[in-house]
Amino acid sequence: MFTGIITDVGKVEALEQRGDLRARIATAYDSATIDLGASIACSGVCLTVVDCGLDGNQHWFDVEISAESVSKTNIGDWVVGQPINLERALCLGDELGGHIVSGHVDGLAVVVALRDEGDSTRVTFEAPKELAKFIAPKGSVSLNGTSLTVNEVDGCRFGVNFISHTKDNTVWGKVALGDRINLEIDTLARYVARLAEMQGT
Repeated sequence: MFTGIITDVGKVEALEQRGDLRARIATAYDSATIDLGASIACSGVCLTVVDCGLDGNQHWFDVEISAESVSKTNIGDWVVGQPINLERALCLGDELGGHIVSGHVDGLAVVVALRDEGDSTRVTFEAPKELAKFIAPKGSVSLNGTSLTVNEVDGCRFGVNFISHTKDNTVWGKVALGDRINLEIDTLARYVARLAEMQGT
């Protein structure tokens, strides 16, 4: 379980197909504090650590990624050298600064518009039709692992405002038109929609 508050921007150091895809991620996390089998959200995808270590001054961890995860997320777009949002799993007693995020990506949204507004940037995304019904103004979504508030919704499109702090401390400072983004719907929104559906039958 995660909160959607990004705590490091890692870098893809290596990608190797070994049946499943294996990725090495460089990180500022102290590898001595990372347990094998631990969960780390990598651009919003909950992945399991299978190895970790220190090369010189650079800490790293390895994850194995199933073909299913590659097909349902933007991991297939990863290239060596690419920065990715990282968040370690929530511990009891940690501050919940975002919203509850599972790390199970529901689908891919696409960046369809960018507009600077002062120091902030308004980004418009297009969600898959089957997920758009779960997105509401002032509701929460997880995009590439980042807990964000929806500003407006127009059909399958929705807008999010990125403040300078978010752009400086996550990968969102490098967002571009056409980027495919890991989208996880707020669990609460899913249950509310399901309840409304059941009451309507």
